[in-house]
Amino acid sequence: MVEKIYLLRHGFRLNWVTADWTSATGLPRDPPLAATGVKQSEEVADFFLSLPESERPTAIFSSPYYRCIQTSMPVAKALGIPIWIEHGLGEWYSPAKPGSGLHPRPGPASTLTKFFPPNTIDPDGWTPIHYPTRKGETVDDIINRVKIFLEDLTAVRPANEKILLCSHAATIAAAVRILKGDLDLPVRIGTCSISEFDLDPSTKKWTPLKISDASHLSEGLQREWGFQDIEIDKGQVVADAGEGGPDEEEGPVGSQVRGKEGFIPSNL
Repeated sequence: MVEKIYLLRHGFRLNWVTADWTSATGLPRDPPLAATGVKQSEEVADFFLSLPESERPTAIFSSPYYRCIQTSMPVAKALGIPIWIEHGLGEWYSPAKPGSGLHPRPGPASTLTKFFPPNTIDPDGWTPIHYPTRKGETVDDIINRVKIFLEDLTAVRPANEKILLCSHAATIAAAVRILKGDLDLPVRIGTCSISEFDLDPSTKKWTPLKISDASHLSEGLQREWGFQDIEIDKGQVVADAGEGGPDEEEGPVGSQVRGKEGFIPSNL
């Protein structure tokens, strides 16, 4: 099994600074990093490079959204390893309002490579193992999505691997809750903060070494977010408008490896 998991939230987004921005990918709700976010991502790279080689990530998995790939780039360059795109780490959207269409989904790694320097993304070294529904998710849904994804990922990856997962606040907050074994943990995740978990080989449980830590960032924690910050109506998360047309195909949803011969899920 994987022996260490680093969780990295993307950096400070440009749309938090100005309404005058464009999506490099053309995908709705896909802003790039602001200058502050770029600086944060470089500080993250410096942090990982400062670690003993035995503690550095050996594989990087990124959400397919532009800001997450941007955040991962300096780390990948510093460590000399590519970025693998994983849709299971994608953004959380609350359930789509009836008749509003589906939520956006970035394209595959092969289409994302053109937006970044050569050899940044490896489109052939990894096939995504999970896809979130484009109909949106409740809090329980995203926690279940991340739980299944983490079980599948730790089952298919080699033993003794140290992985870095770059994702979004909600996805990481769900992962922290799952790995810590507390699904109600009131954690808040800051931009470019790092959470670190080690696997205890004797108990097969994950030990948190740090959660939403920003000691590597010159400006500390910024834009912290947790599930306690969501808007609730009648006990449910408020619905959000979709982007696609009413007849748009959703595409693959859920685990892409479960049910396949030879796959054995791990137990978190």
